[in-house]
Amino acid sequence: MNDSSRWKNWSIWLVILLGVAFSIPSFFPKAEVATWPKFVPHTQISLGLDLAGGSQLLLEADVRDAAKQRLAAKEEEVTTDLRRGEPRVEISDVSTQGGRLSFLVRDPTQLDEAVDRMRKLTQPLGLTGARDWDVQVVDSTRIVLTPTPQGSVQALKDSMVVARDVVRRRIDPNGTKEVTVINQGERRILVAVPGVENPDALKALIGQTARLEFKLVDLTANPTEVAAGRAPAGSQVLAMADGSGNIAVQRRVMVSGDQLIKASQSFDQNSQATVSITFNAAGSKRFGRTTQENVGKPFAIILDDKVLSAPNINEPILGGQAQISGSFTVESANQLAIALASGKLPVKLNVIEERTVSAELGADSIEKGAIASVAATLGVILFMLITYGRFGVYATAALIANAFLILAGLAIFGAALTLPGIAGFVLTIGAAVDANVLINERIREEQRRGRKVLDAIDTGYKEASTAIFDANITNVIAATIMYLFGSGPVRGFAVVLMIGIVTSVFTAVNFTRMLVAGWVRAKRPRTLHI
Repeated sequence: MNDSSRWKNWSIWLVILLGVAFSIPSFFPKAEVATWPKFVPHTQISLGLDLAGGSQLLLEADVRDAAKQRLAAKEEEVTTDLRRGEPRVEISDVSTQGGRLSFLVRDPTQLDEAVDRMRKLTQPLGLTGARDWDVQVVDSTRIVLTPTPQGSVQALKDSMVVARDVVRRRIDPNGTKEVTVINQGERRILVAVPGVENPDALKALIGQTARLEFKLVDLTANPTEVAAGRAPAGSQVLAMADGSGNIAVQRRVMVSGDQLIKASQSFDQNSQATVSITFNAAGSKRFGRTTQENVGKPFAIILDDKVLSAPNINEPILGGQAQISGSFTVESANQLAIALASGKLPVKLNVIEERTVSAELGADSIEKGAIASVAATLGVILFMLITYGRFGVYATAALIANAFLILAGLAIFGAALTLPGIAGFVLTIGAAVDANVLINERIREEQRRGRKVLDAIDTGYKEASTAIFDANITNVIAATIMYLFGSGPVRGFAVVLMIGIVTSVFTAVNFTRMLVAGWVRAKRPRTLHI
C-alpha cells in the first residue's frame, strides 16, 4: 500500500472536487446559475424531451416531389449550358413528362455536340461505373435524359442530409437550443424540441419548403385559358397566395432563393410587415440584369409554387436587395425570414407522426426517477455497510463520489438526460459496487490464506483490478455499439452507461484504495474485520 504517493492523492481529490463543482449547477435553476460569478462552473445537465416536456415530429420525404425538383433542376442546368455554352445549341420542345427530360436539337449537325455536353453534365456514382443520368438519342434529333435508379437513391440520400441541416437551422438559428434532429433510415428525419408543447408552429416552420423564385409574368397568356389552368408553351399557371386567382408565369427562373445571403423581417413605408432579402454577388448581378432588361413588366415573387405578389418593375434594382410583401403579420414575416435564411428544403417533408409531452408529465418523470435513484443508492449503501463494515463505508464514499462524477460528465459533455438515461444511472449505481465487492472478497480470500494485513489489501486490489478492467471494457464496447447504432432513448441510456462505467472504475479502484491506504498508515491495524 506504499505506492499511494502524495501526488496521486492530490490528483484523485482534484478529480473528485471538480466533479462536485461541475455537478452542483445542475441542482439550481438556470436563472439563478446565470447570476453566479464567472469563475464558478455554469454547465448544467440538459433534460431530454421526456423529462423537460416538448414536441417530437417524425418527418418523411416526399419522394415524388424530390424527383420533380431534381428534374426541374436538371432542366435549368441543361438549358443554361446549351444557351450560354460555346457553340450555342438551339433546342425546342422541352418536355419533362414521364419523369424524363427530353428536347429537340434544331440543327441536326449539332446533335453530337449536344450529346457530348449532356454526358459531361452527368456524374459517376462511386466505382460502380453507373452514372446519375442516362443520355440517349431518340428519333435522330431528340435527346432524352433519364434518371438512373442508383442516381435517384444517391440524390435522395444527399437531399436528406441537407434537409436535416436546414431543419436544424430553422428550429435553432442561433445554435443555443437543446434540439435533436437526426436522420432515421433513408427518407425520415426525427425532430425533438424540449420545451415546445404546441407542435403546430413547429410543423408550419419545418414543413415550409421555402423555395423562393422570381419569374417574369407571361403577358401573352389568355386570361380565360389561365383561369382554366392552361398556359402557353414555356409557361405555367400558378395560384396567387391570397386566393385571388391564377396567374401565368414563365417557367424559366430568373433568380432563386439559393442566391440569398440574408433575409430579415422589416416594414415598408406603410408600416406593413415585409421580408427584406439580400442576394450574393451572382444573384445581385442576375437580379440587376433581369430588372434592367424588363422595366415596365410584372415580376412574380413565388414561394413554394404560390405567387406572393407580381409587382411591376418600375426601374432597375442594382443593389442586390429587394423586399417581399404579401399580407404578412410580423410573426409570419419573421418565420418566412428564418426559413429563407436557413435555406430551402431540397425535398418536401411530410409529418407522419407527432408526439407531445407536457411539462407536468416530465416533472412527474423526474420525481419518480429521482426517487428510484435515491432508493437504489440507499439500498446499495445499506447492503455494503452490513456486509463489509469499514470497507463498506469506503465503498459508500466511492458511490457518492461516483454519482457526482456522472452528473458532472453529463453536464460537461452537454449530454441530454432522458428517462432511459435515469435508468442507466440507476443501473450504474448498482453495478458500481461490483468492483468493490470483487476487491473486498479478494482481500478476504487473501486473509484466509494467511497473508498479513498490508499484503492482503495490496494483493486484493492488484488481483481484482484485472478482472474489473476486463469486465468493464466489455461493457464499454456494448455501450459504444448502442450509441453508434441506436437513436433517441437508446443513445441516452448508452451515454449515461459509458460515463458511469468510467467513473465507477475510477472511484471503486483508485478512490477507495486511497482511503484504505490513508487508514492503514494512520491506524496500523493488525487484523481486518471485513
